[in-house]
Amino acid sequence: MQSFTFDMPTRMLYAVVDCRLGAAVQGAGPDLPYGFLGFSPGPRGFKGPPAKSSQTKIDGMRKNRYYSGEKKAPILTIFIGGNHEASNYLQELPYGGWVAPKIYYLGRAGVIHFGNIRIGGVSGIFKGRDYLQGLWESPPYNQSSLRSVYHIRAFDIFRLKQIKEKIHIMLSHDWPSGITGYGDTENLLKRKPFLREDIESNQLGSPPAMELLNLLKPDYWFAAHLHCQYAAIVTHDNAEEDNEQTETKFLALDKCLPRRRHLQILDLEDNGGDKSLKYDAEWLAILRNTNHLLTVKNVDCHMPGPGGNERYNFTPTEEEKLTVMELIQDMTIKEDNFIKTAPAYTPGSPQGVPSQPIANPQTMKLCEKLGIDDPLQVVIARSGRIMNQPNANDFVSTSIKTSTPVKNTRLSLPAPITPIVSMNNTTANDTSFISDGSTIIFSDNGNTSECLTPTSGSTKKTFKRRNQALYTPSTCEEESTETSIDHVNDDLETPKSSKVPYKRNEQVYATNISDLS
Repeated sequence: MQSFTFDMPTRMLYAVVDCRLGAAVQGAGPDLPYGFLGFSPGPRGFKGPPAKSSQTKIDGMRKNRYYSGEKKAPILTIFIGGNHEASNYLQELPYGGWVAPKIYYLGRAGVIHFGNIRIGGVSGIFKGRDYLQGLWESPPYNQSSLRSVYHIRAFDIFRLKQIKEKIHIMLSHDWPSGITGYGDTENLLKRKPFLREDIESNQLGSPPAMELLNLLKPDYWFAAHLHCQYAAIVTHDNAEEDNEQTETKFLALDKCLPRRRHLQILDLEDNGGDKSLKYDAEWLAILRNTNHLLTVKNVDCHMPGPGGNERYNFTPTEEEKLTVMELIQDMTIKEDNFIKTAPAYTPGSPQGVPSQPIANPQTMKLCEKLGIDDPLQVVIARSGRIMNQPNANDFVSTSIKTSTPVKNTRLSLPAPITPIVSMNNTTANDTSFISDGSTIIFSDNGNTSECLTPTSGSTKKTFKRRNQALYTPSTCEEESTETSIDHVNDDLETPKSSKVPYKRNEQVYATNISDLS
């Protein structure tokens, strides 16, 4: 976790902390102004805990006094998401927003301004199996989406790659892949020997993060995730800038615990500018330019690139930046935009599973101004659901009514229906018995079932067959076959089979043979 401060008149102090806000405040002291990046804000109420992948961490974070207003961060706090967040809450803010007073979330990926300092970040951790997929997850999460929801996607990295203006500070939760080759690796392995195999096989860290580090060349890159202090310096050769070399100073810190290296104070140069949080025009223009690339399907989706027939460079022009500024008008990110969209947790209150996502006014307002889509709203619309409106006082959810679409779901087939055959020359191709209104629905446990349109209440026609006497069983045969069909479920309303053991009528058989001859 990381933090920074902004209230010095001639300079900026930047405190980097790998921890959660409550612990960092206690460790840093009340006189140190700071902002945190890369930590979990904790659950806001009964919605939060079940949306996290670690129950042990959930139990220790149930009381979020910052969301409820019981406590307030003493200075502006900025953070990105990791892999132990209240994902259902953060998913309502894909483009960033206030999660509590003075605590701002950068979004899935984002860039903002504080004074003349430009801060970018990407939330989540890298998993190759989910990297190319669309943003298909939504509450209520199953065992798969509970984890994949915080895995970074190629779509977010592609957007960050369109940035051309200078980034001063970049944030990620996991380390850029290969960063251990730029610092004191032996000292790291003395403290974390179990990392050796991943380091030697180049499996440690996030490859997309390293791509961004080499492309954006920020002054600082802060990360967390591995819970250990590590520093490195990456040197860049800039061919377009007269081969002038620049550096990116990488820093990761330990967990915020006693006698652990969890805090670092950095002294940054202040070049002026008002000390307020503002939107970044280039980033907002990129969101507009790439909105059509958004997909919410749980399949691999490749971003456009050189060699194709479609546009692949979405770096905004000056005209596009001016258009965004005209749409937004006031670029200041005002703290009073924060609203409690769900009731805060209170001791003794019932704990339920987050089932229905809530439309966050901050996201709705930004999407409306820029003309872009909210990924979560698109997912909900495709599944035939409607997002709840924010109502912190009355919102109650204790049961799951719908479920996140599951990959490769096995659909259960309906019970077989025997076609009705009448004596009135019914054709074999008649399919009127098939219900046109059958629908696949998701049950509470994530499985699917077939919901058939009820058949009419008219009396069922009796199954008739020519030469019925030939197939009529004797009394003893009826008794022997009666038990074989007792297990049929009457609720299925499926006609019982009339098949009986074959008994040849010798008299009729002889008559038919004589006719043939």
